[in-house]
Amino acid sequence: MHKVPYKKSALTYVEQLRQLQSRGLKVENEGKALHILQNISYYRLSAYWFPMLSTPKSAHIFKPNASFDKAFKLYCFDRELRQLISGELEKIEIAVRTKMVYMLAHCHGPFWFNKSSIFLNKRKQDLSILKLRKEANRSDEEFIKSFNRKYSDPLPPSWMILEISSFGNLSNLYKNLKPGRDKRNIAHYFGLDDSTFESWLHGFNYVRNVCAHHSRFWNKRMSIQPRIPNSPFYPFVHITHLPSPHPEGGKWRINDRAYFILSMITYLLNVINPKHTFRNRLNALFKKFPMVDKKAMGFPTGWEKEPVWNGELTSEMRKRENAVLSFL
Repeated sequence: MHKVPYKKSALTYVEQLRQLQSRGLKVENEGKALHILQNISYYRLSAYWFPMLSTPKSAHIFKPNASFDKAFKLYCFDRELRQLISGELEKIEIAVRTKMVYMLAHCHGPFWFNKSSIFLNKRKQDLSILKLRKEANRSDEEFIKSFNRKYSDPLPPSWMILEISSFGNLSNLYKNLKPGRDKRNIAHYFGLDDSTFESWLHGFNYVRNVCAHHSRFWNKRMSIQPRIPNSPFYPFVHITHLPSPHPEGGKWRINDRAYFILSMITYLLNVINPKHTFRNRLNALFKKFPMVDKKAMGFPTGWEKEPVWNGELTSEMRKRENAVLSFL
C-alpha cells in the first residue's frame, strides 16, 4: 500500500460536531455533546461510535439509528466495566503475590529470587532483579527505607520487595520458574495447571494495562489470548467456541474477547473468596446499560448457565467459603 503524508487539520469542537451530523449521527443535545467533546475528545469517543458505522466503515456513514447519546452510554459502560475489573484484578494480584512468596520462601529462603537454580533463564532472572532494584530505589515505603538502614543485603526479602513489584514483573518471575513442584503447587492452589496459570497471569497483566490507560475494553479483540484450560480443577465454562460471523462459517475460540477475561476473573475469585460479589455487580452493570451488545463482548448464548457463572461450588470451594465466613 502506497503511503501518503497526513494532511488533515485539527477541527474545532463545533466543526467536530457538524462533521458527525453530516455523516448521519443523531445528536440529541448539542450543548451536552459539545461539553463531552471538550472533556473526553473526539478521537477517544470514536471507538464507541465505530460499531454504529455502516459498511464499509471506511466511508464514515452512520447507520440510521446511530446517535451521540448511544455512543456516550457505551463509553460510560466501558469506563465502569474497566473500574470494576481493576478492583477485582487487584484482589487476584494480591492473592497470587501472597501465595508465590509464601511457597517459594518456605522452599528456597527469603531471597529465592536470587537463586538461579530455580529459574529457566539467567538473563530473564537478572532482568527481573534489575526491575526489583529500580522499584526499591524509587520506593518511598517506610518498610523499604527501614530495611536499607538496618541491613546490608542489596534487596529486602521477597515478602517485602514483592509488595512493591509490578504485576508484570511478578508474572515474569512465575513464567521463568523451572517446571516442577514449586510452579505446579502455586498454580494448583488457584485450580489450574501451571501452563494455563502462566498464560492467565500474562493475560491479566495485559488487561490491567488496558484499564490503566483507559483504553476501550468492552468489545476489544485481545492481542493476547490466555489458554482455555482442558481440565480446570473447579467449575469453569463448557462453551469454548463461538460461531463465526463470516459468511464462510466456521468457529472461533472464545479466549480473545472480554467474556473470557471476565470468566477467568470469576473463576479465580470463586477460588480466592467464594463469597465475592463480582457476578452480581457485573449483572447490575448490564441492567444499568441494557443497550450493550453482549455478543460483541464474546458472550455465548446460554452463558448464564455456565458453571463458573451460576454459582456452582465444589466441596473444596465450600470449605474455603466456610473459612471466609468463620473469619468474618
